[in-house]
Formats: sequence, structure tokens, C-alpha cells
Amino acid sequence: MATEVRVETIVLPGGKIEISTPELTPGKRATVVVMIEDNEPDDQRHVIDILSALPGHQIFHSAEEVDTYMLKERDSWEG
Repeated sequence: MATEVRVETIVLPGGKIEISTPELTPGKRATVVVMIEDNEPDDQRHVIDILSALPGHQIFHSAEEVDTYMLKERDSWEG
């Protein structure tokens, strides 16, 4: 039967982790799984944010500009 031991610890210099608990019996085989908690904000930006930051990404700045453009386009079709 396997025993699960969960221990929270701080990663030491050199990437070392030290675990000391009474459930660990000398000479027993153990499997260690390390989960690193990521409390830092994600540096990846959303694709919409990237596109919004590009120069010239937005032809129109308001709904009125879109309406004006569409009216001019429609008028040009009838000419």
C-alpha cells in the first residue's frame, strides 16, 4: 500500500528541495513529484491586446466614422 505525503517547501539555492517528515522511513523507495506554484502574472498577452497595439490596427475610431464611410461607399455605387 502506498502512503502519500504532501509537504510544502521553498526551493533552495541551486534548485534544491529539502523534505524532512516522520513518514519518510530510511531505506524505503519513494517517488517525488514537484509542482511549482506560479504566483507570477502570466507574461503572455491575449491576441486581441497584441493586435490592438499594432500601428494602423483600427481604421475607424467611432461608429459615426463607420456610418459616414458606408454612406460614401453606397453613394459611389450609384454614380
